[in-house]
Amino acid sequence: MLAEKDSALIKLPTDSIFKDHEDQRPPFLPKGSSVLFTIKVEQVQTLEEALAERQKIMDQMKMDEKASLAKYIADNKLELQSTPSGLLYRITKPSTKPKPVKGDTVYVNYTGRTVDGKVFDSSVESVAKTAGLQQPGRTYEPISVVVGEGNVIPGWDEGLLLFNEGASGQLLIQSDLAYGERGAGEDIKPFSSLIFDIDLVKVKKPKTAATTAPAAKKPVTTAKKPATPVKKAATPAKPAAKPATKK
Repeated sequence: MLAEKDSALIKLPTDSIFKDHEDQRPPFLPKGSSVLFTIKVEQVQTLEEALAERQKIMDQMKMDEKASLAKYIADNKLELQSTPSGLLYRITKPSTKPKPVKGDTVYVNYTGRTVDGKVFDSSVESVAKTAGLQQPGRTYEPISVVVGEGNVIPGWDEGLLLFNEGASGQLLIQSDLAYGERGAGEDIKPFSSLIFDIDLVKVKKPKTAATTAPAAKKPVTTAKKPATPVKKAATPAKPAAKPATKK
């Protein structure tokens, strides 16, 4: 066992590394070769100490996130509304058409960016092209989302219900309603607040499943022997509406 500040040289045969994975062996590590690792134990911590240090780092990242979002709001002089969850939003183009409800399918054009202004995704081709994100073969059009079903990040599930059909605006989503401490890809770091420009193009209600009528009862015939009870035909259950199919 190594103690604090100890060093060690570890030799690992590549045949062990690529056992059952020979197709992944690179040419510069032929059979019979070994890989050498030099390691040094810089510090030894108890589990409690390691968890406390990790929590301290996470708390600092959360504070930095709040400060960055507050600066973005101040720099852009935004007047925002908020929900009990902490979701921030503003409607820039109102509409008198109905709002969606949970289970509806909405068609949305969007552009997502970080608080430093970097665009990381867009359904609008001109925006994606300007940001250097245009993907060959991708169809740039409103995406469909079944709202309230957990198919997208929580900030979208909640935020899209705030827009009337035909309305436009912004969602400012803190990390606890987005990708949290994990982040997503290179552009969305852990504890990143995200800004989404939203254009809710269309709301589509789910199809109503047809119900089959129950079979009629047969009349009971009087007889000398006891009549067999007539069973009511079971009514078939309504099939569950299956929603069409997120950062």
